[in-house]
Amino acid sequence: MKKMLLLALLLIGTNMVKAQETFFPTREGTELVYKMFDKKDKLISMMRYTITHIRTDGDDMEITYQVASMNSKEEIQYKEEVTIYKKGDKMIVDMGNFINKAAFQQDGEMPPNIEITGNQMEIPISPQPGTLLPDAKVEMALKMGFINLKLATNITNRRVEKVEDISVPAGIFACYKFTSDVTSTVMGKKVNSSLVEWYAKGIGVIKSENYDKQGKLESYMVLAELK
Repeated sequence: MKKMLLLALLLIGTNMVKAQETFFPTREGTELVYKMFDKKDKLISMMRYTITHIRTDGDDMEITYQVASMNSKEEIQYKEEVTIYKKGDKMIVDMGNFINKAAFQQDGEMPPNIEITGNQMEIPISPQPGTLLPDAKVEMALKMGFINLKLATNITNRRVEKVEDISVPAGIFACYKFTSDVTSTVMGKKVNSSLVEWYAKGIGVIKSENYDKQGKLESYMVLAELK
């Protein structure tokens, strides 16, 4: 459950209202690739996001992506479609999108007996350093024979820290730094960790880092390609 992936996207496009104000790309066909590494800098997985559809309603919008989860050899493990929303002065992300579904898929499909619930994560379009953000959570229940698997993740103490430049393979970006505490529960056992993310306007997540409860880096993700 620790391989939560915070969704992230790119560049300003056409046919959108006030696109430059969002934290996500707004052009159909935009593609970005993320690479995930362990604490020893070993590539462990990849994700590719492609915008397939944009819908606008006044200043609000829906951005739909085709998401492909890949292993370190770029072999596709799982595909799904997700939608991000702009409502008023916030970006809205369903927390169910952060489940690493590739770990549970069977023959390219999610098991019919899996149930994912949770709330929505809010990302302010105009964040101010020092601001606290609403908590977010997601829960998953899966029955496999005699085993009832239950997973839950709570993201708390979400805070906007500061603005700084971040360099990744896709380029150098001016980013807002977000931090949060993460409590994951697997079959009743709790694991505490922390998350640091860097968001760029018009793009989304540029980089994220996961730390254990002692503050040691466990894994990280970077934006590798932007097309």
